[in-house]
Amino acid sequence: MLLVERCLQIIWQCQYKLSKPTALKTTLQFWALENPRGFLRFFLGNPALEFQPWQYGDGYMKLTHLWGNFKLPVKNTVDYVKTKFDQLNSRELPKLPSGYEYNPACGLNLRQVRRSITPSGFADAFFKANQ
Repeated sequence: MLLVERCLQIIWQCQYKLSKPTALKTTLQFWALENPRGFLRFFLGNPALEFQPWQYGDGYMKLTHLWGNFKLPVKNTVDYVKTKFDQLNSRELPKLPSGYEYNPACGLNLRQVRRSITPSGFADAFFKANQ
C-alpha cells in the first residue's frame, strides 16, 4: 500500500502545480493506476475501468482494474474460450520485452515478472485514446 500511496502523492503534487495560476495547463492530461483485481478496490473504490486482455486483442484472461482520469480505450475484442488452464492461471505468458533485464534480486521470480506485464493490445489502445 505504500507504493500506491506514493503514486497518489505524485499525482496530487503534479495536479496541484498545474492548477496554480502561473501554470500553462490546468490539469493533468491523464493519469492511471493499474492493478489486477484484488484488494486495492477496497481502498480506492470502484475502478474507472475493468477489463480482460481478450477485449483488446490478446487471447487470454486476467481481470484488471484501472483507476484515474483518462479516456476509455477502444475495444478490439477477440474470441476467447475459457479452459481449465485459466483456473490454474497457467496460461502462456508474454515474453519479456526486448531490452528488459530480469534481476532475481528484486525478490520476484521470472513467472511473477512475466505475469505483471500489461497486455500489449490494451497498452496500444490506451495510448491511442490518451495521446
